[in-house]
Amino acid sequence: MRMPSRAGNERVSDLIAEYVARLAPKAVGALRGTAKLVVEGEGSVMLDAQGAHEGDGPADVTLTATDTVFRAILSGDQSPVTAFMSGKLKVDGGTQRALKVSAILAS
Repeated sequence: MRMPSRAGNERVSDLIAEYVARLAPKAVGALRGTAKLVVEGEGSVMLDAQGAHEGDGPADVTLTATDTVFRAILSGDQSPVTAFMSGKLKVDGGTQRALKVSAILAS
């Protein structure tokens, strides 16, 4: 089994750290329960009322997409609903929670 290089791990950590820094202030006080954003091939970010942090724990709703799709949603270039309808954004969990997380991402 081939192990990823240290440089690859640092890049992944930097990418997830960037998401955490960007989403933490948006999530504080805006979410009940937990949400997980899975950035395909990179890692995941946990969101809750306290903010955002790197992690891969259980969540009430999980949104999965590529880095490109999440960046487009965060920049406002892609609607979360359109991304979901086109299959670019996958949701596991309640629709209401997914909509709330989508609103946080798009804000």
